[in-house]
Amino acid sequence: MSTTIAQTSLTAAAEKYEPVIGLEVHVQLNTATKIFCGCSTRFGAPANSQTCPVCLGLPGALPVLNREAVVKAVRASLALNCQINERSVFARKNYFYPDLPKGYQISQYDKPIAEHGWLEVDAKNGGTHKIGITRLHMEEDAGKNMHEGFADSHQFSYVDLNRAGVPLVEIVSEPDMRSPEEAYEYLTRLKEIMLYLGVSDCNMEEGSLRCDANVSVRLRGAEKFGTKAEIKNLNSFRYLQRALEYEIERQIGVLESGGRVVQETRLFNVSEGKTFPMRSKEQAHDYRYFPEPDLAPLIVSSAWRDELAATLPELPRQKRNRLMNEYGLTAYDADVLTVSQELADYFEAAAKGSKNPKAVANWIMGDLTAHMKATNTTLADTKVRPNQIAELAALIDEGAISGKMAKDVFAKMAESGEPPRSLVASMGLQQVSDPAALEKIIDEIMAANPKQLEQYRGGKTPLFAFFVGQVMKATKGQANPALVNDLLKAKLG
Repeated sequence: MSTTIAQTSLTAAAEKYEPVIGLEVHVQLNTATKIFCGCSTRFGAPANSQTCPVCLGLPGALPVLNREAVVKAVRASLALNCQINERSVFARKNYFYPDLPKGYQISQYDKPIAEHGWLEVDAKNGGTHKIGITRLHMEEDAGKNMHEGFADSHQFSYVDLNRAGVPLVEIVSEPDMRSPEEAYEYLTRLKEIMLYLGVSDCNMEEGSLRCDANVSVRLRGAEKFGTKAEIKNLNSFRYLQRALEYEIERQIGVLESGGRVVQETRLFNVSEGKTFPMRSKEQAHDYRYFPEPDLAPLIVSSAWRDELAATLPELPRQKRNRLMNEYGLTAYDADVLTVSQELADYFEAAAKGSKNPKAVANWIMGDLTAHMKATNTTLADTKVRPNQIAELAALIDEGAISGKMAKDVFAKMAESGEPPRSLVASMGLQQVSDPAALEKIIDEIMAANPKQLEQYRGGKTPLFAFFVGQVMKATKGQANPALVNDLLKAKLG
């Protein structure tokens, strides 16, 4: 009883407060080599096998900036509507940690490569909401501390420096999000854009996409922000949402009990579903930033910026809107079909050759997606080509086969890659749509079942399904269902 009262009280208190959320997202750029040296960025190599004097921080080793990393950073910035700074500067971010061999991280501080952007997300009311992006800056990744998996892990931790020097961009949002759901939506759309651009694989399991969340609460209507906590290293979308939900509730509980929220860094414990203090929150001066003396300022001319802007693909939101306009799709269908560039391209290849784009969309979202999931295949692997999806939808619209028959055809098509029309012929599935032939079959069935006919005409109308079943049985399921219904209604009276 007391637990119920406490929960009710907390729910009521939550209405008094408004969450304020900002995200710091690290995106690993998918270059072949590291940002300041020629070491490979391949994931999964033996520990410390992809290192050199530069990424190990050995004396006298000098960094050389990877041009491809800059290209990908600029393209990401443009897609996020950022202002590209013609002159940006790398800086040393100083702190001591075992996975940072130099004792500092090369990053950008007061002069980042891009600033003042925004990302549009769907709002609860059906409209859209622009989330401001404070900055996008380039930096190198640190190594990885390993605390488990060794015989002496109870005594020692190990360090793998393969990741040290891998190129990152950090995308820092404005504190414009007001719910965990909105933060989830923002991160989803951000990942989607990075994948469309081809600048990262955004694999959270491999650390290619990492997220830190800054969250505070304030009384609704207040202008001043509350004291924030930073939740570090959220490595899944679900954990981001769960961590924010818990932290918002925790901070409200602190304030409602008369306490004071402390500015600190916290970690999310997945098994307990709670955040725990890690350390007091650092300020910029704690890192003693200063310009990196071994790297010249980075210059991105307006001509180079415009050249890279011309390489941007159609981005997800624009593509969704176009698919709805051109093919009459619902917002839901367009959202599902643009989850990746490959799926959107597959749909368009099928829809352009079809008179029924909606049916094509249904086949792709339904049977094709289910088949790929069941067989653990991708669009590149599947034997079902886009034109075959269009052909299958056309066969149904022509009345050549029924929807049920089409399911059987699709299964064979997915197995063999054979076109639907030839499969319909070889499987003997041509739909019977000749009214005269069907009328003859119906007459024979009525004559063979006088008792049921009498009962139907006497008011036992559920027997209609019996007659439909008899016709389908006589035609081995190949009768046109709509035509059978119409003819039976006329014949039975």
